[in-house]
Amino acid sequence: MKTDVFALRHIGIREEDLEHMLNTVDVENLEQLIFETIPEDIRLKEPLKLDSPMSEHRFLAHIEALSKKNKVFRTYIGLGYHESLTPSVIKRNILENPGWYTAYTPYQAEIAQGRLEALLNFQTVIADLTGMELANASLLDESTAAAEAMTMLFDVRSRDQKKNEVRKFFVSEEVLPQTISLLSTRSVPLGIELVIGNHENFEFGNDFYGVLLQYPGKHGQVNDYAGFVAKAKENEIKVAVAADILSLVLLTPPGEIGVDVVVGTTQRFGIPLGYGGPHAAFFAAKEEYKRSIPGRIIGVTKDTDGKPALRMALQTREQHIKRDKATSNICTAQVLLAVMAGMYAVYHGPKGLEYIAKKVHATAVTLADALEKLGLYQTNSAFFDTITVKTDAQKVRPIAEKHEVNFLYVDTATISVAVNEATSLKDLNQIIGIFSEALGKPATEVDNLLNSTSVPENIQRRSPFMQNKVFNSYHSETELMRYIKKLERKDLALNHSMISLGSCTMKLNAATEMLSLSMTHWGNIHPFVPVEQAEGYQTVLKELEKDLSVITGFADTSLQPNSGAQGEYAGLMVIRAYHESRGDSHRNICLIPASAHGTNPASAVMAGMKVIVTKTDEKGNIDVADLEEKATLYADQLAALMVTYPSTHGVFESSIKQITKLIHDNGGQVYMDGANMNAQVGLTNPATIGADVCHLNLHKTFAIPHGGGGPGVGPICVAPQLVPFLPTNPVIKTGGENAITAISAAPWGSSLVCLISYGYIKMLGEYGLTQSTKIAILNANYIKHRLSGKFDVLYTGEKGRAAHEMIIDCRPFKQNGIEVTDIAKRLMDYGFHAPTVSFPVAGTLMIEPTESESLAELDKFCEAMISIRTEIDESSSNEPDNVLKNAPHTLEMITSDNWQFSYSRQKASFPLPYVKENKFWPAVRRVDDAYGDRNLICTCAPIEAYMETE
Repeated sequence: MKTDVFALRHIGIREEDLEHMLNTVDVENLEQLIFETIPEDIRLKEPLKLDSPMSEHRFLAHIEALSKKNKVFRTYIGLGYHESLTPSVIKRNILENPGWYTAYTPYQAEIAQGRLEALLNFQTVIADLTGMELANASLLDESTAAAEAMTMLFDVRSRDQKKNEVRKFFVSEEVLPQTISLLSTRSVPLGIELVIGNHENFEFGNDFYGVLLQYPGKHGQVNDYAGFVAKAKENEIKVAVAADILSLVLLTPPGEIGVDVVVGTTQRFGIPLGYGGPHAAFFAAKEEYKRSIPGRIIGVTKDTDGKPALRMALQTREQHIKRDKATSNICTAQVLLAVMAGMYAVYHGPKGLEYIAKKVHATAVTLADALEKLGLYQTNSAFFDTITVKTDAQKVRPIAEKHEVNFLYVDTATISVAVNEATSLKDLNQIIGIFSEALGKPATEVDNLLNSTSVPENIQRRSPFMQNKVFNSYHSETELMRYIKKLERKDLALNHSMISLGSCTMKLNAATEMLSLSMTHWGNIHPFVPVEQAEGYQTVLKELEKDLSVITGFADTSLQPNSGAQGEYAGLMVIRAYHESRGDSHRNICLIPASAHGTNPASAVMAGMKVIVTKTDEKGNIDVADLEEKATLYADQLAALMVTYPSTHGVFESSIKQITKLIHDNGGQVYMDGANMNAQVGLTNPATIGADVCHLNLHKTFAIPHGGGGPGVGPICVAPQLVPFLPTNPVIKTGGENAITAISAAPWGSSLVCLISYGYIKMLGEYGLTQSTKIAILNANYIKHRLSGKFDVLYTGEKGRAAHEMIIDCRPFKQNGIEVTDIAKRLMDYGFHAPTVSFPVAGTLMIEPTESESLAELDKFCEAMISIRTEIDESSSNEPDNVLKNAPHTLEMITSDNWQFSYSRQKASFPLPYVKENKFWPAVRRVDDAYGDRNLICTCAPIEAYMETE
């Protein structure tokens, strides 16, 4: 075995396994299988032109050398990003721990109780600090969260406002520039009219439905908004506030003055800057909006035994249910980062956060005092951590950069300085020294922080926060380490067993790919530093863009979208801009097959398009005749077709080129959803099938871990005619010459985790990437053949092959009283996470094994499914006391003195011999979703609840 070949470590199937597997699927070689799976007319004729693969050792040296090309200055730019200190106990036990970063979205609550508890902690922190009643489990970044607030408030306008077509949304000029750019992107397709101005001059007319304020403002000014909010309420105008989470430790929470929504980022709660992300945003609101809040909400419910359990609540709000009626296309979160931010709060507790916030504020007060003694005029009448001074910026900047310091240069006569948790007395004196050198005046060294405040009494926080037991218990490293481990043990992640989720591609996230995330020279770069200070990042990002363009066959790539759904939206907005540039702004029809992901119709509506659903035939393929009829009917208005390839049903449709030509012939563009790109890489590509734009899920095909439901990255790759419209950023220019406005807050989205995909491609190279695709297809067909005769596979290609995933039909088992959910829960007893349940067809399981699983693991899964099939045959609708209906079985059940079931404890918990070797115990019995939705509780219990039971 070549120990320096990464592909042999990433791909789970050994050379000696191939013959057995190929015999099982009845082909002579791998090429025959691929020939029978992928239509010949879309197969690539040449190998991908990529660099030769690196060994893991060489890649680590390479990525470290690149990191040294980044210049890590002391940075005080602010604008929503601040250096923070990640406690080592959190870094080691969560960020660097596959038990946390390889878990999937907690749709199967019984094996995700640890992650759900960590997210409930996060929601509680947010609700407490903002003073709001309800918070979700994170969004993508502050700017997209603000955009979600704008659209949610638009959706919940009063009946009269809707009737009178009230569409104006006021945005304070104090709001961050990247947020204003993103609001501009989101508002136009929906017909929302943005009005940007000074909130002090705002006239509260009845033609406005909402406003957005920044607290503190972009250059640090803290305003008292109580009067403004009261006046807005009088005029039926709803108020959203973008707030700095750390400042709310000292400032009056917006919820206490009656605002409707509070958004922001938790980056400064221990999350690295990472050149812009990923960072967990927050979204908090009044409870009356609970059915309109975007994203995920974690709620408390009970299990079969009536014991407390957690799960994702109110899922009927989400795009996969509401589709084109959805007001948000958000289908992911930043779970890993939210978990880290929540743990930061757990570790420090309310007293620790108060200490940090007071120290940051005292540093800013001391700096303002020292600069005023130098004769500089400080413009903020009240501030938390950011001061703004009037001076000659052109004289200060070269001196600051000589000392490796970055400030925000607002204009030639104004400089803003945002201090942070990491700013020491030494740093403070360096800042003062830079200004004194520019002024040619001596400075007095500061040897302690002033014990005074800039915050007026009327906007100082008086209310307590984070009084719950969890925030007052784990302040030593030993205690937090054990708490994190306790939660980790309740979660089934890839470090335990295969997670065979169709459409979600849960593959190996190699340790070598992940290590760079912990390197200082990657983590501590502000997204708005001059690009020459980020030479390492620029090299990686440009190379990744180039490689993704080669893989997709397209002309260029934008890495800005920071989730798959944002990639969909970005792709459609680029298509929209293309049509408008040609005078075709009337083109607004988007054709979407009935089998498409729920985000597709939601994204199309957000992009201002009208969704027309096309039929699928009995084989699960696009009904070409129906598509042709609709494309012809709407030829004058056709904007786009959204198509997933291979299809959502796991089939390479042979008519795909005919389909894309049909759309082009009728004036439309083709958007390809890249969810199933793991079946294409190196064998075919979106350009070859005739698409014009695709998004890629880097957290699926390109190995960024799912992190329990995020981070995700969804770059878009485009054909030449769409390149000019790739998105830009208002602070650091990106994108095309006729770029659309921002899609996410940071210029290159979640740059830090792009290092993972960069490593994945560079270490696999052309051969490794292509072989990964072939083995993913082999593994899916192997499972299909092993389950043949036990389960029916719903859809296959013309030669009877599955792509990288397939759908098995569980509906016939209803005659035995067994639902697909029972099978999903029973798999937990066998140590497996269920495949995708009831998507895209109700009552089915969609299975995708990926290339990184071994033959032994595939066989274990098949044995589990075959054993469950036997259990189904033993079940009867007349006798619900069976092993499937009662699944999953917990340790508490098995060890109880009271065993009331007709089957044995052995059968319940150790149904096959392999289970004994590595048993995973679900933390709770089957959860009651309906109870939790009827009794919505989305924060931790108050400390009194714990006291009553002790």
